[in-house]
Amino acid sequence: MASKSAAIRPVITLRSTAGTGFTYTTTKNRRNTSDRLELIKFDPIVRRRVTFRETR
Repeated sequence: MASKSAAIRPVITLRSTAGTGFTYTTTKNRRNTSDRLELIKFDPIVRRRVTFRETR
């Protein structure tokens, strides 16, 4: 059963658009979100909130 839930909620990497190379990892529900995820999160290298985009 674990492989079925892993297929529905894959682990994705969110990379900072500030160009620092800082990343977050999270899971995404593929049934609801087919597009690439884009979140505003804190980047500690530039010490401000920036947009993080999903990379594959």
